[in-house]
Amino acid sequence: MIGATRILYNGSAVPLAEIPSVSVDAFLQTVLDATDQGWRVIAYFGLPDPGDTPLYCVLAEAADNRLAALRTVVTGSHVPSIAARCPQLQLFEREIAEQCGLIFDDHPWFKPVRFHHSYVAGRDAWNRPPDEPLRVGVMDYFQVAGDEVHEVAVGPVHAGIIEPGHFRFQCHGEEVFHLEISLGFQHRGIETSLIGGPDQRTLQQMEAVAGDTSIGHGLAYCMIMESLGQLRVPARAQVLRGIALELERLANHAGDLGAIAGDVGYLPTASFCGRIRGDILNMTAVICGSRFGRGLVTTGGTVFDLTPVLIDDLLKRLDAVRRDLTDAVELMRSTPSVMARLEGTGTVDREVARQLGLVGPAARACGLKRDVRHDHPFGIYRMTHIPVATGFHGDVCARTTVRWQEAQKSLDFVEEQLQQIPGGGYRTPAVQPAAGQLAVALTEGWRGEICHVALTDQQGRFSRYKMVDPSFHNWPGLAMALRGQQISDFPLCNKSFNLSYCGFDL
Repeated sequence: MIGATRILYNGSAVPLAEIPSVSVDAFLQTVLDATDQGWRVIAYFGLPDPGDTPLYCVLAEAADNRLAALRTVVTGSHVPSIAARCPQLQLFEREIAEQCGLIFDDHPWFKPVRFHHSYVAGRDAWNRPPDEPLRVGVMDYFQVAGDEVHEVAVGPVHAGIIEPGHFRFQCHGEEVFHLEISLGFQHRGIETSLIGGPDQRTLQQMEAVAGDTSIGHGLAYCMIMESLGQLRVPARAQVLRGIALELERLANHAGDLGAIAGDVGYLPTASFCGRIRGDILNMTAVICGSRFGRGLVTTGGTVFDLTPVLIDDLLKRLDAVRRDLTDAVELMRSTPSVMARLEGTGTVDREVARQLGLVGPAARACGLKRDVRHDHPFGIYRMTHIPVATGFHGDVCARTTVRWQEAQKSLDFVEEQLQQIPGGGYRTPAVQPAAGQLAVALTEGWRGEICHVALTDQQGRFSRYKMVDPSFHNWPGLAMALRGQQISDFPLCNKSFNLSYCGFDL
């Protein structure tokens, strides 16, 4: 037990009344003590309200697969910042300031996250007049002083079909001293639109949080609903969900491996992987009719099942993907000039990754063994163990290698599950969510940890729905990867993280 908290586990729900409410000082001290002991903050959010502001924090630790929840109530508009002592909180605090109008005193980097007005009228943390809207990207950027230091601005409009984001570099010649990343151009207000739900559109909204992670986010939402309704998902559905999640991981890793090769000008692997990614997406389309898995998962199980004919077809496709992807990646890995370009580029130190709270392949490439499938197993992963692939150097080469190792493990997993898929049904009817609950669900998306937290009111409707995409944790990691690098390394570093703009902006 860490302070006054309520212990729970992935995919579970607890009554709100059982979550301790402590003073602000005790709340912040508990968070600091927990992170000092190896816990991580996976969600930290407020409830926008014209009066006092409730704050909730959910933490995770891997040793015993535990989660912990606690809360406090802030009276007034000021609260102490602890981001200087716990850097993984700096974005969470800025987000709460923007959404709830709170001011985090002594925050080291206090500025907007998504540039929308406070959810609470008249309580604007950025001290703007009510009739003066925040404009996305318009803020004071960090600047390095010096006659020979120059500033390079990139985006938000980019030279290609890509989502908008602004990057501000402080450079001395070609060397990058500092990179500041400003997002918010894709803000859609998804979290606020979910209040009062769920309804018939909710699952479709979840699948569109980050379009290339439809299964990851859709599955997290279904786990929330199942915990609130105490639903038992059939074993066959758990396997089908696991297959879909690993196909999503496999498709995106294959695409990234090709894109990394393309960024160093090695076109054979880039061309092959582009086609192979399409082959993997087509496997998902064979299952449910959508290449991105839209409409496959649902509360209580899956919408679609697999027949013996489809299983045989998928196994043949999988064998071709394994052969082609292996050939394409080994071409790149056996080319010294390519590997030399990846090695030592965009390095993130292990301790820096830990302090920032990085997740997914970006964290594992730094030697941090973080994987929800292992640390907080869910669904089929409670029965089938997938080894966690890690690197040590934290550079582009390590992030590339981890992706290739994970792709191989996903290939093995999907093949194994297709060969021994259990019988029985694949869906349990949904029921009304329980009232007055807090539910937490974690999945391991292809970018890393996805966290959904739902609070329900006395009618069983969402009073707050919080989502944390892995990109929210990892964008600061990309900024650190550019320090001391050549500015020409930015496209390669950016692709090696391949983070989501819309997943961050919600």
